[in-house]
Amino acid sequence: MLVREMEQNECQDLLVRLSFGRLACVSDNRPYIVPIYFAAEPHRLFAFATMGQKIEWMRSNPQVCVEVDEVKSHTNWSSVVVQGRYEEFPDTAKCATERQLAQALLEKRFMWWQIGFAAAQTRGQFYRDIPVFFCIHIEKISGRHAAADPVEASLGLESS
Repeated sequence: MLVREMEQNECQDLLVRLSFGRLACVSDNRPYIVPIYFAAEPHRLFAFATMGQKIEWMRSNPQVCVEVDEVKSHTNWSSVVVQGRYEEFPDTAKCATERQLAQALLEKRFMWWQIGFAAAQTRGQFYRDIPVFFCIHIEKISGRHAAADPVEASLGLESS
């Protein structure tokens, strides 16, 4: 298998195309990672959640990471890691434009709200179901792409 670094535009394209990944945050040196739907723009990712551990942790430590991957086979996959900063858009007049933009972009995605509300149902805390819209400002982005090397391909190992 050959693994290469992805160009910035390839990383952005994967983020736009997939819109589902894993969000990692840290509190008191303890990591926490959860699935997340998002909408990508060139310099930020927009997302939605309900109040819970990830929001509390991101409020206390806004440095976060998002990982997305696309696995077509053992030797054909791509992975992008975004390091960034959390910014919440409270339901205020000052943040109304950003909240509307976030919701408009997210609504283009199928089931964009599902994870946030499913998590609240699991917690049994419906009174906390006030939507929290936020973005991740992309500070650093990197990606890797794997493809079968010619020897693997000639042996038929690329689809293993």
